[in-house]
Amino acid sequence: MLLDSPSEAGTLACNVLEKSFVEFATTPEETAFRQEVRTWLSANVPKEHRPPITLKGDEQAAFMRAWQRKLFEAGWAGISWPKEYGGRGLSPQEQVIWYEEYARVKAPDASCLFVGLNHGGPTLIVEGSEEQKAFHLPKILKGEVLWCQGFSEPGAGSDLANIRTRGVVDGDHLVVSGQKIWTSFAQVADYQELLVRTEEGSQRGRGLTWIICDMKLPGITVRPIESLDHEHHNCEVFYDEVRIPLANVVGELGQGWKVAMSTLSFERGTAFMESQLRVAVTLDRLIERTRAITGADGRPLIEDGYYAARLGRLRGEVGALRAMTYMGAARGMRQAIPGPEGTFLALRLAEVKQDVMRLAMEILGDEGISSHDYLWPEDWVHQYLYSYAATIGGGTSEVRRNIIAERLLGLPRHA
Repeated sequence: MLLDSPSEAGTLACNVLEKSFVEFATTPEETAFRQEVRTWLSANVPKEHRPPITLKGDEQAAFMRAWQRKLFEAGWAGISWPKEYGGRGLSPQEQVIWYEEYARVKAPDASCLFVGLNHGGPTLIVEGSEEQKAFHLPKILKGEVLWCQGFSEPGAGSDLANIRTRGVVDGDHLVVSGQKIWTSFAQVADYQELLVRTEEGSQRGRGLTWIICDMKLPGITVRPIESLDHEHHNCEVFYDEVRIPLANVVGELGQGWKVAMSTLSFERGTAFMESQLRVAVTLDRLIERTRAITGADGRPLIEDGYYAARLGRLRGEVGALRAMTYMGAARGMRQAIPGPEGTFLALRLAEVKQDVMRLAMEILGDEGISSHDYLWPEDWVHQYLYSYAATIGGGTSEVRRNIIAERLLGLPRHA
């Protein structure tokens, strides 16, 4: 269909914006569950702002521990986790319903709880020993402990298989020396999912070991890094002959690449569900703001064909992401570990998130700059700056495209 003018494009885009998405719930039981979630969250979501993550991070850590404990005590922690470890044992569909309602009421995002809830915990469920699961999983769900990820290194970020941090077996311990970087929330973490090279002379994904590292062990030094948004999301971590019990190895010595792929599958799959649904709510709020702003011609800015068309396109993109989230939940009923299909969602989500925040800065102008709210993305500048990490953290866009090409499309590996 050809459009004759920007105003016609704007009219079409406005019509797109008016169309609502069908809720995910399709059964009476899911509808009742949604109402139960909505009622509890409306009465209990924190009214105060979540503190930023600072050099020490103590204030945010205390805030999030208390909120997670409240969720656990009310039976809302670990919606899809096994009951024997403190979860509710519900379906992936009900997990998505929880995320949708959680985003709708502007509840705090996982922040310093993210790795434990979305990386470490799920990895232990499918790869850990019974002793490891029994000890760690309830503590994660109760908010008693925080986790961080020790994967990336100065020479092994996007090329994760180039890890050089060494682990040498000494009796019943693994002695670790080396360095990790871009370790989110390491300054407040109690435990770390740590990937080290334990076979001398091994290369790439061979000879690696995934081990649980107590961050209070002697020999560990943490140096927070100030980010573009003036927070300290990431850290450098140095290991000087840190002795970690071999009982903390998840899987087997030298088989860490397999375990790490499980971790990254959760990161690229279910871990991004909440973020996608938050982007949808953020875009809806931006659309409402655009309706309330008057343009130079005295009309609501939403009637400007240029902005309406861009908002309409983004609404379509977010709708596609939501459909992919639902597909991922459906696949979760058939497979314990998410497949590489989640990379599609992770890739497009990162780019759409940046597009939404760039447009927000353009539309809101001074209003966006003067807003401050660390609880939710209505601190538009903060979220705009942080969105630049979306196409880097968890794998760059280039790495994700390679995964899609090789593992999903069957294309040959690049040289």
